[in-house]
Amino acid sequence: MMEKPHPTLGLSVLQALPQPVLVCTEDHQITFVNYAAEAFFGASMSVLTRQKIDDLIAFGSPIVGLVKAVIERRAPMTEYRISVGSSRFGENSVDRIVDAFATPLTEFEGSVALLFQERTMADKIDRQLVSRGAARSATGLASMLAHEIKNPLSGIRGAAQLLEQSVTADELPLARLVRDEVDRIVDLIDRVEVFGDDRPMEREPINIHVVLDRVKLLAKSGVARAITFTEEYDPSLPPLLGNRDQLIQVFLNLVKNAAEALERTPKPEIRFSTAFRPGIRISVQGVNERISLPLEIIIEDNGPGVPPDLVPNLFDPFVTTKANGSGLGLALVAKIIGDHGGVVDMDSRPGRTRFRVLLPVAARTKPDPKSDGRSKEATAP
Repeated sequence: MMEKPHPTLGLSVLQALPQPVLVCTEDHQITFVNYAAEAFFGASMSVLTRQKIDDLIAFGSPIVGLVKAVIERRAPMTEYRISVGSSRFGENSVDRIVDAFATPLTEFEGSVALLFQERTMADKIDRQLVSRGAARSATGLASMLAHEIKNPLSGIRGAAQLLEQSVTADELPLARLVRDEVDRIVDLIDRVEVFGDDRPMEREPINIHVVLDRVKLLAKSGVARAITFTEEYDPSLPPLLGNRDQLIQVFLNLVKNAAEALERTPKPEIRFSTAFRPGIRISVQGVNERISLPLEIIIEDNGPGVPPDLVPNLFDPFVTTKANGSGLGLALVAKIIGDHGGVVDMDSRPGRTRFRVLLPVAARTKPDPKSDGRSKEATAP
């Protein structure tokens, strides 16, 4: 007969898991947390094991009922998309959306192990893919009709210019208004047409810090003159494979949005940070292997934050917080980052808004012995 494993062996296995795991008793007292749970809740084991689940989990969460049901049924159960976290343990544990897997522990009578699988990144990637689809749908029609729309607009603008030369002084502002509005519509169509441009872009290995330094220089000489910039760079980052001009456009858009949000902030600040984050991988259509996105670039400001009702659809076309905005800036950011094989997400609360861009690195290519010695363009892994 096989010997029953010792209880400490089971806890050692739970400790080694990369997902947050905690063990609690029937009366909801927490008796064990693994290292991942300490990081997830932003507190040490000694602090967490003095708490009950009721103190730790967000009010109204179904996790308490899940624990009770598992103990009664003596069988594993799962709850999907539930809120977890408590503000007492800091910002890292607030408003986490997880799938919770609960199972009774035979080694510890009346105890339940809870494993949390965070859905944040998966949901954000899903939302971004939906946003890209919405952008393509919205701009596909625009690309088809752009030529037909621009032709009559050109005639209207020409007529307005002729009217400016013949109308009275009182009517002149109306003629100019027609011309200005036509110009605004044409500019909007030009910006929308960018989304329909599926031509292959020129790529090369790029140092992202060179791009960010260029963006900062442009911003400080323009929209962000009175804003303090800080940097927290990882100097060991490998190059990424991309288009320098498009990446400058992406991060300049993000900085411009941040600068506009900081107009009424007493001590406005924008922070650039970069890091290497292995472990984030996504599946891409047409590629058998999952793509790794280890390059993390964050643009953070200390502004008032984004209204919560706009957050889920912020990267959709025509969604904007500005009275005169077109709502295409962030949609274009998402498109360009998507074309580079990456993703972008946003996290916001009053006093801190951060846009995080994840990108693949440029693969190293081996020299072809039959070539003339010149390197070929690298491809992303």
